[in-house]
Amino acid sequence: MLSTLLTTAFAVGLLQATLRTATPLLLAGIGELFSERAGVLNIGLEGMMLIGALFGFLVANQTGSLWLGIAAGGVAGLLISLIHALLSVSFGVSQVVSGVGINIFCIGISLTTYRSVFGMASSGVPTATAQEPIFIPWLSNIPFIGPIFFQQLPLVYLALLLVPLTWFILYRTEWGLKIRAVGEHPLASETLGVNVYAIRYMAVMICGLLTGIAGTFLSLGLLNIFLDNMTAGRGWIALAVVIFGKWKPFGVLWASLLFGLASAFQLRVQAAGFDIPYQFLLMAPYVLTMLALIGAVGRSAAPAALAVPFLKDK
Repeated sequence: MLSTLLTTAFAVGLLQATLRTATPLLLAGIGELFSERAGVLNIGLEGMMLIGALFGFLVANQTGSLWLGIAAGGVAGLLISLIHALLSVSFGVSQVVSGVGINIFCIGISLTTYRSVFGMASSGVPTATAQEPIFIPWLSNIPFIGPIFFQQLPLVYLALLLVPLTWFILYRTEWGLKIRAVGEHPLASETLGVNVYAIRYMAVMICGLLTGIAGTFLSLGLLNIFLDNMTAGRGWIALAVVIFGKWKPFGVLWASLLFGLASAFQLRVQAAGFDIPYQFLLMAPYVLTMLALIGAVGRSAAPAALAVPFLKDK
């Protein structure tokens, strides 16, 4: 069995799966990066991802359109993020309390909605149109590299393209400068004419949109079904990805790939039939999350105003 791990086919399959399992973390992580850079901590990623997975699946199931499903999942995540923005930005509610409430709310509404549409015991498992890999002409035929990078699902390409785009927005545009300024010193930003509320609302909405799309990748990309609590802690791992990535776009990419590699490896090892209790393999991504957070303590500088409410009249 050890020889299986040393084959080219295993390496290609592992790295290809790494990109796929990293994609929902990367999408949600980039979204959270915008939110936290603007000073708003959003720990409701788990719930937003779950609600995106649900409504993306429902729309794709009913219409037969994959892209309508992805759009619906993104919009669902965006609408939920507006609740978080209203509570934490406008009313100054604790961002932690708001995020926890959103997670609980989304878990409940996803279970209720799914059962309302399909019933408690439907005949067979409902399915929806799933994403199919897009083969990039010529590039997909390159040995080793081609199958890994150029035979991927559409949202994998989107997630990877978002990394340099996010870097450009944050560090090369006026709007990006405003986001970073609001996250560091909102009062000073306001005195210079920056609308702190508008910037924070927009950042939280981007977070909700991308996290909802990340959810659709689970129900329409990795699978073509919806399962209860199918996010399985990925929203929390996406939070760790942002911290481990030191609040930088390319740092979020490398952190997502690291956690994606841990998930892909444990799945491949199980499939290879190694005599290791599967419970230990399933623990790998979550243990890595804890170790990464411990290692990041004291080494990462969060935005100065992160999780600090800004109330203009106080």
